[in-house]
Amino acid sequence: MLNRTLIISVFVVASCGLAYELVAAALASYLLGDSVLQFSSIIGAYLFAMGIGAHLTRYIKDEDILHRFVDIELLVGLIGGLSALLLFIIFSFADAPFRMVLYAVVLLIGTVVGMEIPLVMRVLNQHQAEFKEIVSRVLTFDYLGALAVSLLFPLILAPKLGMARTALLFGILNVLVAMLTIRVFRHQLQYARQLQLKASVVLLMLVTGFLFADRLTFWAEQSYFGDPVVYSKSTRYQRIVLTRWHDDVRLFLNGNLQFSSRDEHRYHEALVLPAMEMVPHARQVLILGGGDGLAAREVLKYPKVEKITLIDLDQQMTDLFKQSATLAQLNHNSFRNPKMHIVHADAGQWLESNRQQFDVIIIDLPDPSNFSLGKLYSVPMYRMVLRHLSEHGKLVVQSTSPYFAPHAFWCVVETLKTAGAYTKPYHTYVPSFGEWGFVLAGRINDFKIPRSYQVPTRFLDQASTQDMFIFPKDMQPKQVQPNYLNTQALVSYFEQDWHQNIR
Repeated sequence: MLNRTLIISVFVVASCGLAYELVAAALASYLLGDSVLQFSSIIGAYLFAMGIGAHLTRYIKDEDILHRFVDIELLVGLIGGLSALLLFIIFSFADAPFRMVLYAVVLLIGTVVGMEIPLVMRVLNQHQAEFKEIVSRVLTFDYLGALAVSLLFPLILAPKLGMARTALLFGILNVLVAMLTIRVFRHQLQYARQLQLKASVVLLMLVTGFLFADRLTFWAEQSYFGDPVVYSKSTRYQRIVLTRWHDDVRLFLNGNLQFSSRDEHRYHEALVLPAMEMVPHARQVLILGGGDGLAAREVLKYPKVEKITLIDLDQQMTDLFKQSATLAQLNHNSFRNPKMHIVHADAGQWLESNRQQFDVIIIDLPDPSNFSLGKLYSVPMYRMVLRHLSEHGKLVVQSTSPYFAPHAFWCVVETLKTAGAYTKPYHTYVPSFGEWGFVLAGRINDFKIPRSYQVPTRFLDQASTQDMFIFPKDMQPKQVQPNYLNTQALVSYFEQDWHQNIR
């Protein structure tokens, strides 16, 4: 019974330890961007701290092991369980101390988590289990617990519970392990009642936090975004937040502004209409990204278009913009139009498995702020896209800001050229974003800048269109490398440009 209890404890504490690590890394990725850097640095710091914790167990006396194990479980549960809520609240007030608090929390949790397994092994050793059996059983259940969480976290926990409640759930599990240990070893614990009372208080705190976590994270996001938050949701792929102030609805993905309803027409007209005018015979249109339906709204202005295929990874995103009356009004119910064909898939994988050609391809993806997005702006990706473009068709890519992120912008241009496309870069001013850039591309060099538009516009006319294709002195081309999968130069350019301009 005693050994079985400890082995179950190993499984649970291993699950909890990995869960806190994943929550911290995912939160850092959401809030700070550059997922590879954040995951790598968080995991490195966490493992380093676990080593410190394992070393510290040598100073715990044999007669104090059970007592200290219970204390550590309560401490892990309290700190780890409340970690996500704390980080959300810290980030909502100021970005400056966030990294410091983040790594302090990671190091603290890692240190106490690192003490758990060595203590369990010493307890088992006290009960005369053979050393080889101890190592075999403990490490087996340790790895099984890690496997369970690594599968549950991205598929169920993060999208269903969110980061804060996931951390609190595992904090509760740590406390339950402590309470089970107290119950089983009560005759060997000198202060069993006091420990039980302490565990009950910690459990009450974590359960209360779990019940009110959504309200607390909502309040934190409210402080961060400024305008009232009217919708927030963590999906398998991203954190979706909508704010509204009077008639201004804003969409944020992972904390980054995607559009403001006051001026999104400038962005989407500039993104879609020049390409559509250059291909007046366009019948088949492909949109990669564009899960808000706003680019599709502009394409649907052209009656000759027979079918629009939209590829977006996140079904909860497209469902939101289809079912919400306010958002559907904004995109003119584009997702309910019979010409729309929506596919929820990875854009690259879909292109690999499909051979259809399109007259116009619109790439309206989030900025290349991390490597998972950067691959969608790479030479292999654009070569694949060009294979789906008809001979006289046109491709257009949203390409971040040529003013605030000039190296990133011209890297997109260079990447398209390296992929074999002719290019025609342009830009426009969107008040919510500032100066923003796009790149037209095609298999032949026949770009004809529109003098007028077949469809009604709110922003574009002959003069504004001509201005878009003229780059002033402070937005001239930069000497950059193309973006390949193995180097991901674009992500580095993007990070460096924005950090330099934010300072």
